[in-house]
Amino acid sequence: MTNETFLANNLECIVSRASGEWMRFKRPSHRAFLGVSALLFAASTAVTVLWCNSMSAMGGMPMPGGWTMSMTWMRMPGQTWIESAASFLAMWTVMMAAMMLPSLISMLWRYRQAVCWSGESRLGRLTALTGVGYFFVWALFGLAVFPLGVALATVEMDNPALARAVPVLVGAVILLAGAFQLTPWKAHHLACCRDAPGHGRILPADAGTAWRQGVRFGLHCGLSCANLTVILLVIGVMDLRAMAVITAAITAERLAPSGERFARAIGVVIVGAGVFFILGAIRLG
Repeated sequence: MTNETFLANNLECIVSRASGEWMRFKRPSHRAFLGVSALLFAASTAVTVLWCNSMSAMGGMPMPGGWTMSMTWMRMPGQTWIESAASFLAMWTVMMAAMMLPSLISMLWRYRQAVCWSGESRLGRLTALTGVGYFFVWALFGLAVFPLGVALATVEMDNPALARAVPVLVGAVILLAGAFQLTPWKAHHLACCRDAPGHGRILPADAGTAWRQGVRFGLHCGLSCANLTVILLVIGVMDLRAMAVITAAITAERLAPSGERFARAIGVVIVGAGVFFILGAIRLG
C-alpha cells in the first residue's frame, strides 16, 4: 500500500466516522466481537479449571523443607519429553487465554477502532489474526518456561539441601517480583499496554499490520507482567487461587483509570507478601 493510498483511505475513514456511517456499520461486528470474546473466555476458563483439578487429583511429590513439587514438570507414564512439552504448551496457552483475555479485549477493541473501514467480515479476520499474534508470543514464553521448569525440578530433586531452601527462595522471588513492580521498566511496558495501539491513530486494514500489532501487544504484555507470571510459576502454575489473584491484578493495572498507581500499590502488597513468606519459611525451618 502506497503512502498516497493510505492517506486517501485515512481521509475516507475520518469522513465516514464524522458522518456517523462508520459507527453504524461497525455495531453488528462489535457485538459479534464481544460475544466471541466472552465465549472464548468461558471456554478457556472451564478447560483451565478442569486441568487444574486433574493435576490436583494427581497430588505431588513431597520434598525436603515441607513443600510439594507439582507434577506439571514430570512426564506421565509412557510419555516422551516431546509429548510432555506439547501437553504443557497446550495447557499453558489455554491458561494464558483465561488469564489475559479480560485485559486483551480492551486492547483488541482499540485496535478495531483504529482500523479503517474495511467490511465486517474482514475486520473480524483481522481482529482474530491480531489475537493469534498475541498468543503466539505467549506460546513462545511457554516454550521457554517448560525446559526451565523441568531443569529446576531436576536440580531440586537431586539436591536435598537446595530443596529445603526452596520455601525461603520462593519468598525471595516474590519479594523481588514486588520490587520489579515499582521500576520504570514496568511502568514503560504497562503504559504501552494501556495505550496500544495509540490514541487517535488510524491503522491500515491489512494482515501484516494485524499480525505485528498482535505480536507487539504480546511482547509488551509479557514483559509488563513477567514478574506476576514468575510469582504464579513459583507458587504453583496450576494453583487456581493464585491464578485468580494474579488475573485480577493484571486486569486492574491495565484497565483501572489510575493503572500506574494501582500497579505500584500491587507492588507494595507483593513485597509485603514476600517478606511474610520468608519469615514463615524461616520459622518452619
